[in-house]
Amino acid sequence: MGKWREETRVSAADVTGLSGRVAAFLKPYLKLFERREQRAHAEVYVEGRWRQLSRRTLEPIATERGLRRRPLQHFVGAGKWDDGLLRDEQCRQVAAEMGSSDGVLIMDGSGFQKAGPESVGTQRQWLGRLGKEEQCQVGEFLAYAAKGSVALVDCELYLPETWASDPVRRKRCYVPENVTFKTGWQLAAKMVLGRGQLLPHRWVVGDENYGRPTEHRDLLNDKKEQYLLEVPFDAKVRLARGGGWIRACDWAGSLPKRAWQPFTTRDGEKGPISVRAVKVRVFTPRSKESKRRERPETLVVVRSDNQHKTWTYLGSDTRTHLRELVRVGACRHGVEQALHMGKGEVGLDEYEVRSWIGWHHHMTLTMLSLWFLVLEHRRVKKTLQRSPLLRSVASLLLRSPSSTTKRRSHSSSPGSSSGTTKLGVTTGRAGENTPRPGSRRVHRWGTETDRAQVSQSN
Repeated sequence: MGKWREETRVSAADVTGLSGRVAAFLKPYLKLFERREQRAHAEVYVEGRWRQLSRRTLEPIATERGLRRRPLQHFVGAGKWDDGLLRDEQCRQVAAEMGSSDGVLIMDGSGFQKAGPESVGTQRQWLGRLGKEEQCQVGEFLAYAAKGSVALVDCELYLPETWASDPVRRKRCYVPENVTFKTGWQLAAKMVLGRGQLLPHRWVVGDENYGRPTEHRDLLNDKKEQYLLEVPFDAKVRLARGGGWIRACDWAGSLPKRAWQPFTTRDGEKGPISVRAVKVRVFTPRSKESKRRERPETLVVVRSDNQHKTWTYLGSDTRTHLRELVRVGACRHGVEQALHMGKGEVGLDEYEVRSWIGWHHHMTLTMLSLWFLVLEHRRVKKTLQRSPLLRSVASLLLRSPSSTTKRRSHSSSPGSSSGTTKLGVTTGRAGENTPRPGSRRVHRWGTETDRAQVSQSN
């Protein structure tokens, strides 16, 4: 689908029924809370993530609704309710709305900068947004991509080993006794083999952090999960047809031009992205302690002609056509865009909780807010296909960035670009629609989230 822009005026009539859709969306989730006040707090917090506040933390959300701050703070930061039940229900809803047998589970980590050291899991560690080590928390996230949309579906807070072995800090932040130190890839694998099983999928993808550990690839293979994971360009491999160990970059560099097959991936900001790709059956090294035999994997190298970038993958399926491998590899950018949208549209990084339970409560409710926007985006696309006269609705739901929305950049993967689909929604205190009368905005349609699928041509 091509891009188009339009400028239009938006009125409350353009979004008739929004409050009813919000109520219908929340109904299955609110049923999971035992107490009436918990259901009320959950509704306030989920809707508060959509509001155009200077900062979408607990106090501004409560103040904007004319509520007391402390009950809402306790609900999110220390409330005794199971956020895992909500994520289970969301996965079922995602599967029902956009489930597909060729769906893709995407693993990725994201950092959240913290000024002080008291918040659970905070220490100096790599923060991808800034490209350096910084005082921050790191969360592992799982996204699901299918039928042209991407949704965040699960999360786990990374607890550094220094925190996991410190009983004083654990007690202060209410870290459960059964939580032990796990690496990022172990947390990601737990999500894939847990809630990921509620979502129909064919592939599991991730960046180098998940492709580099041989143990991770072996685990996914043992569980019959078909993966395509990035690895360093200089990864050591041995060709299945014979020969000694060689670096992936040296093998790719020795190939003649005719060995590379051309493909066109989804549109970027400056037009279609042309790539060339090649694959070969390989074996990878085993540690001396490993008792596993070598098993064949597929080495895939993709080069971008107009971005001057190279991506290297290892895949579990040695028979898959190269066209499909290129498509799946390009899907990885979806989680970056979902996280970008989560931070920009619903304040995924705007929180002031310090405890273990508070972090997971906040992330769960915020992912629900983001899921509603994805649903609205899909509804508007379907509506526009039937009736172009309703484009004024899209102008509210897919509006350009507001001055209060922070812009962030993430590392790119093949097929990604810098733009983001904006999905702001504003509702009144009782759920009524409250767009600014007479406002004029410039809108973009058909950006990255619309085209998560990759089109190829020989």
